[in-house]
Amino acid sequence: MPALPSPALTREEVLARNNVTVLGRDDAPVLVFVHGFGCDQGMYNRILPFFVDSYRVVLFDHVGSGGSNLSSYDPVVYSSLDRYSADLLEICAALELFSVTLVAHSVGAMMALAAAVERPELFDRLILLAPSPSYLDDTETGYVGGLSADDVHDLLGSLDDNHMAWASAMAPVVMGNERSPELADELEQSFCRVDPRVMRSFARVTFLSDVRGLLPQVTVPSLIVQCSNDALAPLTVGDYLSAHLAHSELVVLAATGHVPQASAPRETAEVIIRYLASTS
Repeated sequence: MPALPSPALTREEVLARNNVTVLGRDDAPVLVFVHGFGCDQGMYNRILPFFVDSYRVVLFDHVGSGGSNLSSYDPVVYSSLDRYSADLLEICAALELFSVTLVAHSVGAMMALAAAVERPELFDRLILLAPSPSYLDDTETGYVGGLSADDVHDLLGSLDDNHMAWASAMAPVVMGNERSPELADELEQSFCRVDPRVMRSFARVTFLSDVRGLLPQVTVPSLIVQCSNDALAPLTVGDYLSAHLAHSELVVLAATGHVPQASAPRETAEVIIRYLASTS
């Protein structure tokens, strides 16, 4: 489905709505960082030092997350990926960006793929961190997304019952780095900062969306960056994306967990830098 247009907003309103941050040199190649579920642009802080000297870096918060304008959030409007991908395109338009490289994490990768299908001429490359086109297993096709329907039902139910308890239980699973408990603590705090109504709605968008049908339509070259042991995106997911995305390259990190930009910033940044250099 095409991205849904929002009522006409001024440049300033778009940038304020999504709490847009621009770093680096105005004349440099553009990297736009798209964050995932339950966090905000701050989840990229550890890898930014690798890029701000050489790139124009654009970060933002999805509506309902971080420092975005919460009054712009409508659970009906934001009940699918369409509005999120439309916001991404509106940010690019407001900043008059072109030849953009999207660096997109988790469900942000779904948004990036949808935006690239909608406006392929805007984007030079997609860098997909811990991506998944669908988290749900599909027994009819044999697709292994990593979570059964019962898993997702239980996950969403526990979030509905107790936001804070869910955050405490899920953060270590998502971060997946037992030797660095401070990272799970950081993610838990991020989960807890999100308004519960946003968290519940965004969780459904994340875990129930399926963009497998878009993959044949993606013409923008992509780098698939997968972790070696990820509870939410098993290795089968990376293989599936690699097989169904034209002009794609798959890299499996030594890093574990679902948030490599936080748990392994140097390894993640070096893979991205090598890809950018090889495709420039």
